[in-house]
Amino acid sequence: MKGIFISFEGGEGSGKSSMITEIYNRLVEQGKKVIVSREPGGVKISEKIREVILDKDNNMSKETEALLYAASRTEHLFTHLLPLLEEGYIVLCDRYIDSSLAYQGVARGIGIDKVLQINMFACQYMPDVTYFIDVTPEVGLARIKGREKIDRLDLEKIDFHQRVYDGYKKVCEMYPERIVTINGERPYEEVLKDVYENILGKISK
Repeated sequence: MKGIFISFEGGEGSGKSSMITEIYNRLVEQGKKVIVSREPGGVKISEKIREVILDKDNNMSKETEALLYAASRTEHLFTHLLPLLEEGYIVLCDRYIDSSLAYQGVARGIGIDKVLQINMFACQYMPDVTYFIDVTPEVGLARIKGREKIDRLDLEKIDFHQRVYDGYKKVCEMYPERIVTINGERPYEEVLKDVYENILGKISK
């Protein structure tokens, strides 16, 4: 692939989505070919799956949830991300496979190996670098308290989000060569500066 695949991970309230927008704007100002996408979502079919997954009125088994995420990811990857990477774009993706490993693999108790297995189509293509914005559940949930738009995951109790956090820590240990852990509990500008400067180092190579 000619482009660079960059993913961003973190629990609820980590601030990664705002950060992605700012990094995108800065890279565009530099004249870079860059695109922002997200998971679940990014393309029409995947966005439809996202609606089903996050609808707070939908109760589903953990297995169904994991398979829906995998289906959304595969469609997103093959119809959208890979063509852009072939064209030389810098892809900034809000979540990718690591989210499934943390949320479904650990927090839902399915197991990381099983979740990897059902994502094998997507797992052929891992990000070049992943930024895990490290924010504890207590801090993250306090940040989103009072947020108007609430989805199914926002309704989970604190122990679920703690398991997600623990899951991310395990995933970081699994992929130390790919995942860069960033302390996200510092002032926003400091966190943004660290991530942006690291990205510049990656794309200048």
